[in-house]
This record gives sequence, C-alpha cells and structure tokens, in this order.
Amino acid sequence: MRSQGFGWAVAVLAAALAGCGSMGDEARAQEGAVATSAPPQPREPHADRQARALAFSEWQAGFRTRALGEGIRPEIFDSVMTGVTPSSRVRELDGAQPEFVRPVWQYLDSAVSETRVANGRSAYSRLRPTLTAIEERYGTDAQIVTAVWGLETAYGSVRGDFPVAQSLATLAHDGRRRDWAERELIGAMRIVQDGDVRAGSLVGSWAGAMGHTQFMPTSYHRFAQDFDGDGQRNIWSEDPTDALASTAHYLAENGWTPGQPWGIEVRLPDSFDWLLSDRSQTHPASFWTQAGVTTFDGGQLPDHGPARLLAPVGAGGPAFLTYENFEVIKTYNNSTSYALAIGLLGDRIEGRTGVRATWPRDRLPLSRSDSRELQERLTAMGYDTQGADGRIGPNTERAIRQFQVDRGLTPDGTATDRLLALVRQG
Repeated sequence: MRSQGFGWAVAVLAAALAGCGSMGDEARAQEGAVATSAPPQPREPHADRQARALAFSEWQAGFRTRALGEGIRPEIFDSVMTGVTPSSRVRELDGAQPEFVRPVWQYLDSAVSETRVANGRSAYSRLRPTLTAIEERYGTDAQIVTAVWGLETAYGSVRGDFPVAQSLATLAHDGRRRDWAERELIGAMRIVQDGDVRAGSLVGSWAGAMGHTQFMPTSYHRFAQDFDGDGQRNIWSEDPTDALASTAHYLAENGWTPGQPWGIEVRLPDSFDWLLSDRSQTHPASFWTQAGVTTFDGGQLPDHGPARLLAPVGAGGPAFLTYENFEVIKTYNNSTSYALAIGLLGDRIEGRTGVRATWPRDRLPLSRSDSRELQERLTAMGYDTQGADGRIGPNTERAIRQFQVDRGLTPDGTATDRLLALVRQG
C-alpha cells in the first residue's frame, strides 16, 4: 500500500514498498511494459564499489543473526542469500522519485485503456467458473479481483523478473527502509522454508512484490490461499487461480461487503456546498439527496450505505459517491487514484460505462516542488498544511479550502496551477 493519493494528480512511482499488492511502478499502468526506465547512472568508481561490497557483507552478517533469531534455518538463509549482491538497478528505481506528476485523467487513460478493458473481459470470460467459485467462497466481487489482476500485472503478463532476495537485500542495505525491507526479506525466506517455492524461483518486482497480483512476502503469509487444492499457495504459477483467490481473501479480510459497489458517478447541483467534499465526511444517501446530489442521469440516489464524495479534480470535473468497498480497495494500495482505476476497470469489465463527465484537460498539475511551495506559502499565510512534503493530502486540502473560503472562491480544496498563482500574489 502506498501513502495517501496526491489529490488530483498521481505520482509516476507507486509505493509497492509498504505492503501487499500494489502497482510497483508506472509500467503496470501500461500494457506490456516491464518496468519504468530510469536515467542512466554514471559508472561507480572501483574504490566505491569495493567499499559498498564490504559494507554489504557487513550488513549481511548482522542480518543473518537477526534472521536466524527469528527462526530461519541456517541452510535456508544460505540458499536464499548465496550470490546475492546489491542491485544498481534496484537502487536507481528506488531513487527515481519523480518531480512531475500526471493528471488523474492521463493515469486513467492508461489504467483503464480499451486494451486493458478488452483483455480483462477476455480473461473474465475465460476464467468465469474459477472466478465465480472464488467469489462464492470469499464474497469479493469477481470483476474487482479481475481488475486488480489487470492493473497489477496486465493479467499476468508483467509479473516482474527481479530476484526478490536481491531486491529486498539492496533496499535493506541502503538503509532508507531497512526495518521494512529486512522484515520482508525474512518473510521471503520463510516462504522458501515452508516449501512454497524454491529460492531460485522467488522473483517479482524491483521492490519485492510477487506473483499475478503482486503480494509482498509478509502479506503472502497472511493472505495467500491454496484454492486449487494442490497443497501449495502458488501465486507464481502460470495458472493464476491461487493468486486471484489470495486477492479475494485479502479484500474480504479487510472488510469487503459483498454486492456493494465501490462507488457511482453522480451529478452535483450548481449550488452545491463544496465544503462537503472533505474526504473525512461520510453521510447516508438521504443526506446527499438533501444536498442536491443525484445519479449522473438525474435520478434518485440508491442506498448502498454511507458514502463519501470524491471529486478528483474539484469543481468542473467528474464527481463520485464512494462506499466502504472503495476504502477496502485502498488497503491494497493506499492511493485514491488507484482505487478509482480498480473500480472503473471492474465496471468496464462487467460491461458498464466508464466516466461520463468531461475531465478538464486544460488544467496543469503541480510538480512536487510547486506543491511544496504551495504548502509553504499557505502555512506562512496562516493556513497550516501540517508540513511541506510536496504531497497534497487531507491536511493541505483543508488549508486550501479555508484559503478559498476567505477569498470567496469555490472551496473544493483542489491544488491547481491557478490556485498557486493566486497564493503567490499573497
């Protein structure tokens, strides 16, 4: 899972680094791409390579003590770690933090492309008996499980070929997320120790996510399923059955409500109170009806339970009511845009329409540095964003709304190039 989505723009690099399946890099939003490209790095001087190798061996010696202390047998540790050296490619990808972000509509154009929809419908039709059986056992809607598969690995065609041990050892050695990476590496060793897969077959994304639906090792231990009954929880097999069942189980364990939609596209009245678009507010259908919200066609809102209003680009763009299942999808990858893509892809796979309102494609997203500047300026003006990290989350959105209220603007809490221009004026 990753950190809170960046408002209406999506970072190129997703955070497969914090838990279970996620869209490890932008490539998984593009059919057929294996990994994002990183800028070429200068060749490391020989002396520096030697020093890094020495430091890696020192780290590995200390890590061996920790792993054995947590129950990993010496021969398992050795089978997993023999020949493992730091990967410069993993370091490049881990360090490729993007300055620029893409608008949500560009992300969705790729994540819910016609190719991905067509491939999803084909996969759904081909595996219908299996998916139906999985849905009956776990209660998770089959089209959502299929959409996760499609967005994570393009229906199994882009599962990653990085050795998991090397990826996680590199991330642990570099130290930025050492505790997390070491915990996942021990989890990977335990998979081998349990006999689920041989050490040489433990492959996945550059960040250690594995299989058709990109599970991290610790999530594998908690949620992986042997649905086909062969005695192994094989998420690496060409047969996606166990991986799909594992994803259904994951979502079910995190609170999936059978039959509840992730959300619906709605229409807002011209007089809509945009202060209600705060993501922390959840209300029943009757409340939203009283606020003038209707289905996109103008009909009465269905009652699927408490709902939040999601307007990814604020006023002038599409709006949705999202239900608790939307939040469950976010436990798989904590990005609003990811969850929106999963929901919309699932809808399209089932034959429903996509987004009907028009995206304001003339708007420019803020770069990370622009977003950081916006946060710093708002805080200096008395609209505290609770930090300036270049990521537009709920605290920054609340600060933006208060600024907009004070200036007589529509308080949609959306960070745009036009808003930054106004803030710069003081």
